[in-house]
Amino acid sequence: MNQNTHTSGHPLSFAKYLLGFGLAILLTLISFGIVAFGLAPRNFAVIGLIVAAVVQMLVHLHYFLHLDRSKEMRWNFIAIVFTAIILFIFVAGTVWVMVTLHSRMM
Repeated sequence: MNQNTHTSGHPLSFAKYLLGFGLAILLTLISFGIVAFGLAPRNFAVIGLIVAAVVQMLVHLHYFLHLDRSKEMRWNFIAIVFTAIILFIFVAGTVWVMVTLHSRMM
């Protein structure tokens, strides 16, 4: 097997890794700057942080986990979506239980 190819046949490129790393650092610095320097009102800052977090997750999935829209990656994508759904159920269920317990205690 050639050292310059990934198991799915996609060529690995140091430039792609650097681009992904640069985008991740840029998004992190933007998020840090918004919070540390108070560059936006609180409501806009929260929305900006959520957007930056989602974009950063997509950057990591594409550049570092090599998840793309190819046919070979379909099962990986399905596994990630299933994991996200299970995590959402766990977190939402926990919050629901805590809110219910809090309302019953007060």
